[in-house]
Amino acid sequence: MAAARILIVDDHPLFREALKQAVSGGVAHAVVSLAGSLDQATALLDKDDDVDLILLDLRMPGVQGLSGLIYLRAQYPNVPVALITAADDHGLVQKALNLNASGFIPKTAEIDTIVGAVNAILKGDIWVPEGSAQSSAADKEGEEIARRVATLTAQQIRVLVMLKEGLLNKQIAYELNVSSRTQAVIAAARIDGVAAAEH
Repeated sequence: MAAARILIVDDHPLFREALKQAVSGGVAHAVVSLAGSLDQATALLDKDDDVDLILLDLRMPGVQGLSGLIYLRAQYPNVPVALITAADDHGLVQKALNLNASGFIPKTAEIDTIVGAVNAILKGDIWVPEGSAQSSAADKEGEEIARRVATLTAQQIRVLVMLKEGLLNKQIAYELNVSSRTQAVIAAARIDGVAAAEH
């Protein structure tokens, strides 16, 4: 049987290691890699993106809200991403699903539940805690934002993430290696509607 390649992205070393042990013990033929930040994760994925599942912490330095999910889904659209988080917000679960997350796993769940969720996602299922993915009229707006985000280029996604992090135009220009504030403003303006819709 082929190995299940899983990348855990979490900035807490103890939780990262505990999750690795749980997944390694509960998922058949699991090969688990670890990253302590989104930058580390993208460096690993740029070398080899043949990964079956990314388990992404929702809250890490440099990642606010769903920006990490948005970025990974844009950069590596063929790799399923599940959020693993201490946040317990039904609205957040639905937003994550609208942005094509493959799951939303609470860090507070029992190990058996986490392992079961990972196994379900590896089989192609979408996994969320029972009763947490209830639709509402607000979901239509979320679906529209998700549809618009899906049309952005990887570079535009980077600008969106930096806007959400509150970076100044000058900082965005530096990060994107554009030569002027004007170019940064133009890049940011192209996706300003999406950024505004998220707030």
